[in-house]
Amino acid sequence: MEKRPVAVFDIDGTVFRSSLLIELVEELIARDIFPKTAQKTYAHEEEEWVNRKGGYDAYINKVIQVFRTHSKGLVYGEIADIAGEIIEAKKDRVYRYTRDLIAELKAKGYFLLAVSRSPKFIVDGFAYEMGFDKSYGIFYATGPTDRFTGEIEDEFLIMNKSAVLARAIDKDNLSLIGSVGVGDTESDISMLDMVETPIAFNPNRLLYRHAKQRNWKVVVERKDVIYDV
Repeated sequence: MEKRPVAVFDIDGTVFRSSLLIELVEELIARDIFPKTAQKTYAHEEEEWVNRKGGYDAYINKVIQVFRTHSKGLVYGEIADIAGEIIEAKKDRVYRYTRDLIAELKAKGYFLLAVSRSPKFIVDGFAYEMGFDKSYGIFYATGPTDRFTGEIEDEFLIMNKSAVLARAIDKDNLSLIGSVGVGDTESDISMLDMVETPIAFNPNRLLYRHAKQRNWKVVVERKDVIYDV
């Protein structure tokens, strides 16, 4: 069987113009499923990020902590239903550049792979809407009563995007020949290092510096303008 070339995309901030995890956590707080005080856990990191004084990874890691802590004991199906509502309401809030690139690569026969640090159940739904072939996200374990346990399965794997890409290549008979990768922060560097055509899209400072050193393609989209840097 001939191997298909892979195109791997980060999702949050690269395809989706927000974070699926942040949207979910804030909706759960708004519905009083998570306590209002949960927002205080990441408030400082969020402010630092918004004010361009802190890094995105510090912010999103705090949000991951909130979901992991406050989802414990909750019924998976109820949270997944809310995730589905978010996807239905916000599935079109995507960047034009990556949306069109996904369509172009799909038409060329690429295997489209989505990788995110948002919960797998919301990543899977969003990726399906976007036409991806496969998606990886953080898998929050559930016990025999279908309630979240607070544990993350294969945590090392999903936190290392190059390891995720390597697993997909092996399991799905994919090829790095002609491969494409798109990401927006330094957490995507290991993944982008593996592909033939890495694209730093709306990169943060650390990824931008790395991309320039490696002579990678850098693309910025602001409002209705897309341009190479």
